[in-house]
Amino acid sequence: MKKIFGKAVALATMTAALAVLSSCGEKEVVQSDEKVLNLYNWTYYTPDSVIKKFEDEFGVKVNVDSYTTNEEMYAKIKAGGGKGYDIIVPSQDYVSIMIEQDMLREIDHEKFTNAKNINPKVLEKATYDPEMKYSVPYYFGAAGISVNNTKVQNYEKSWNIFARTDLKGHMSMMDDMREVLGDALACMNLSVNTVDDEKLKDAAKIVKENWKPNLVKFDSEGFGKSFRDGDFWVCQGYAEAIFGEVPEERWNEIDFFIPSDGGPSYLDSMCILKDSTHYAIANDFINFIHRPEIYAEFLDAFRFPCYVNTEAAQYMKTTPMYNASEMDNCELKEDIGEDLDKFNELWQDIRFN
Repeated sequence: MKKIFGKAVALATMTAALAVLSSCGEKEVVQSDEKVLNLYNWTYYTPDSVIKKFEDEFGVKVNVDSYTTNEEMYAKIKAGGGKGYDIIVPSQDYVSIMIEQDMLREIDHEKFTNAKNINPKVLEKATYDPEMKYSVPYYFGAAGISVNNTKVQNYEKSWNIFARTDLKGHMSMMDDMREVLGDALACMNLSVNTVDDEKLKDAAKIVKENWKPNLVKFDSEGFGKSFRDGDFWVCQGYAEAIFGEVPEERWNEIDFFIPSDGGPSYLDSMCILKDSTHYAIANDFINFIHRPEIYAEFLDAFRFPCYVNTEAAQYMKTTPMYNASEMDNCELKEDIGEDLDKFNELWQDIRFN
């Protein structure tokens, strides 16, 4: 999730202790009998009503702690500050990293009876763990384009809308190199994970010469407010950032779409940490989330489209901010290792030259 629901809430008290025994030179996690689950999740990403229902049904106390970036979560756990957490919800690249670093515990598929509800299209995209051995999809999303249709008419639903010189001074794109360069790569019918030097340079040229001159700025934080106030007419970003700022009675002014070219997407997944001391409860929670009526409650809370758990659609009570089918052509941003430096070098040139 890209996390526009406010500042991190106060840290919840961690009541579970992590106990380990040494055996044959290896560490074995001892499971606690406490009826507790310690959830480390993105800020405001699990509705309170869902937490309460789980607590009541299973007789469990759920402690929720929050983070605002994958980097923050990962650094805390690597530094040893994550002891006591049971479930985390990293995005795809960090799931891949944590699997490789043996930081996660396998999902108990005997308990995960709701696995049948997961959209096969999502698992096709999750090439790092397509059988959900270590991760269970939570939400699949993508950035798109919001257009103020009272200001702009007769536009192409493409990333190249940012090349429109007549809209100069009223548009913004995210301050995010993988997103923006990924959009340019998608325009070129290339993978958003392309690392070929010449192709990356061509993508950067599109951004720098065709799009940037028409932008007010690159903005990942305040564009929703600027769109609400009428300063920005066209914004690249996450739908929830726009709909979260514009009053509901004005939502008819918003045309949010994900271009058919595709572009970068993200997949946040529930994972159980290797040192979890409440493994059984953690598996119960993951299975609970994917009950269709419970997952629908999660989607309704944020007006997200139904994509990960297709059975939930019949229980939804709200109209999503965009159609799930628009994400079919989107591609997950993968961990590209040291090649990320190539993106960073090009991005610095775009931003500051």
